[in-house]
Amino acid sequence: MSDLLANLNPPQLSAVTLPPQHALILAGAGSGKTRVLTTRIAWLLSTGQVGPQGILAVTFTNKAAKEMQARLSAMLPVNTRAMWIGTFHGLCNRLLRAHHKEAGLPALFQILDSGDQQSAVKRLLKNLNVDDEKFPPRELCHFINAHKEQGIRAAQAEVYDDYTRRRVELYAEYEAQCQREGVVDFAELLLRTYELLTRNEPLRQHYQQRFRHILVDEFQDTNVLQYKWLKLLANYGADDGAKLFAVGDDDQSIYAFRGAEVGNMRDFEREFRVQSVIRLEQNYRSHGNILEAANAIIKHNRGRLGKNLWTDAGAGEPIRVFEGFSDLDEARFIVDECRELIRDGISRNQIALLYRSNAQSRVLEHQLFTAGIPYRVYGGLRFFERQEIKHALAYLRLIANPDDDTAFARVVNFPARGIGARSQENLQAAAHQANSSLYNAAASLTGKAGASVGAFVRLIEELRRDTASLPLSEMVEHVIDKSGLRQHYLGEKEGQERLDNLDELVNAAVNFVQEESGGDLAAREEAGDLAAFLTHASLEAGEHQALEGDEALQLMTVHAAKGLEFDIVFLSGLEQGLFPHENAAQEREGLEEERRLMYVAVTRARKRLYLSWAQTRMLHGQTRYCVASSFFDEIPEGLLRRINPVSKSAYEAPRASGGWGGGMGGGRPAAAPAAAGLPDGLRIGMNVQHAKFGFGVIVAAEGRGADARVQVNFGGAGMKWLALEYAKLTPA
Repeated sequence: MSDLLANLNPPQLSAVTLPPQHALILAGAGSGKTRVLTTRIAWLLSTGQVGPQGILAVTFTNKAAKEMQARLSAMLPVNTRAMWIGTFHGLCNRLLRAHHKEAGLPALFQILDSGDQQSAVKRLLKNLNVDDEKFPPRELCHFINAHKEQGIRAAQAEVYDDYTRRRVELYAEYEAQCQREGVVDFAELLLRTYELLTRNEPLRQHYQQRFRHILVDEFQDTNVLQYKWLKLLANYGADDGAKLFAVGDDDQSIYAFRGAEVGNMRDFEREFRVQSVIRLEQNYRSHGNILEAANAIIKHNRGRLGKNLWTDAGAGEPIRVFEGFSDLDEARFIVDECRELIRDGISRNQIALLYRSNAQSRVLEHQLFTAGIPYRVYGGLRFFERQEIKHALAYLRLIANPDDDTAFARVVNFPARGIGARSQENLQAAAHQANSSLYNAAASLTGKAGASVGAFVRLIEELRRDTASLPLSEMVEHVIDKSGLRQHYLGEKEGQERLDNLDELVNAAVNFVQEESGGDLAAREEAGDLAAFLTHASLEAGEHQALEGDEALQLMTVHAAKGLEFDIVFLSGLEQGLFPHENAAQEREGLEEERRLMYVAVTRARKRLYLSWAQTRMLHGQTRYCVASSFFDEIPEGLLRRINPVSKSAYEAPRASGGWGGGMGGGRPAAAPAAAGLPDGLRIGMNVQHAKFGFGVIVAAEGRGADARVQVNFGGAGMKWLALEYAKLTPA
């Protein structure tokens, strides 16, 4: 027993050895929550308080479940297979397999992953002759899953208007199709299990009596239905119900967009009358300065359950802050610093480059490519491998070479234009017989298929004609708009990230021309900017891709970084409107989630943390003027070491009274020069007045002449983009 409890600090020991009761363990980042969970199970088993079959342990990833089983096997001579340890979906699958008849499912029911579900919805829409442009399959899947995660069937769904009524009808048709085919999607696993246990009393009582201890990891990430499922199994309200041991961190709840409900932690504490709330605050990952910064940031959130991370590892290095003149300047600094770190013997695997949104990776990837440094994009695709980028490049390739069959096949029916698989097969057969390209064979098709393919060919011809004299960046933007790609992704529920990436492709074209202007101009003129750019994109996509097992820099979004840790972390793009994201300005809860995301980012670093931002950033192919993130205001200046002198900063916006996020500036007011495109008298950081929105401060500007517009923080009225031609702003 002493070996089991060895090396636990006092709060960890208290949590592990609690008597049978409901408990909430607030486990800060790097505080050893996995050790506490597994040791708690081992303690319960070794003291005879429960047998292996009486344990139910819920994790959020299969990796975490396997790690828990491996640790338990090392601690005790126990068969972990007898215990129910797994994810919500994995455990529900296990229960439904055992009781498929009662659940109304075939013995060998199949599970649809997200891709399968989308295919099933597409098939349903086709069978019902429903326009998939009006009801995009991806968005309909999101609608169905969101309702299921709230425990709402189609029959109970609220109807607000005719469009919602039709979506609810399609939800009902989808349910009937799945039942007919004997398949379930991921959201259905949990809902079907909950419904089965709710209506089948003998079965419910069996599992309520079997599981005496229910342990839950990452409790802050549970959604509404998952919490209801846990309450049902724990026999909520009964004196002899299972004891719920919930481990989580409300400060790391960053998945609201997936339905996670951070309020579940407070509800659990209240509803189960939890007497034991134990805070694990000693951090075993990061040095003191990093933890002090994280604590200082997160304390601005209201309604926290509260904790304060600390370490006995010492203060460590100050947090390095870099202020770039542009996003390219910022990326060059990061890559140069990475090169020095690697020379000093730091493993590339221990260096992480984090960013708020996927589109930000492009400029970093380009600099890494130029420097010849292998990298890996964790939890996502490299920029030039992303679906929307490959689609846009396929259109550009057809402009450069209409006989490119690979590009033709990729986008002939994307966005959808009624050219099905059979029509494409007929076209390929015709091209093979005539020994020609698909493009040239299109004229041989007749009927409806011939008309549809002919319309696509005419679209490519129009694009070639319309872009012939355009600069490269305008050509890219024109193709994205006229091909229908932008409109297609605008119709997707979660298409904003893809649109951001397409905008970044325009920026890539601008930067390519600027960077190549000093290169071999004769070679570029011979090939043309478009051909040279397509070659550049292919090379970046194909080279410096680290093989599995090779050392490589780690690139990822902050969301993807949760649960990971690195010796060195670079967090880039810390600008107002980017991080915190401008969408967060609309509501207080949105800003609090952004702050939790910042807290997660900071606590990924063990030894050294870099924070960086750029005074200008390319957006839609134009320069956007930025101000430092409000998060800089929340970190004590004594923890920071500013790498480049403050005097080099072009400007800093003064604080705006009533602004969101505790001020718009970075805490160092300086003279603000006129931004390109702004009329005389207006400056970034200037206080202005608007007839409708009142007083505000200019925080960004873009465009020139009649296209010039500014972003203004109006405090209570929020952030607004205003066209200067019509806004009639006056200095205040």
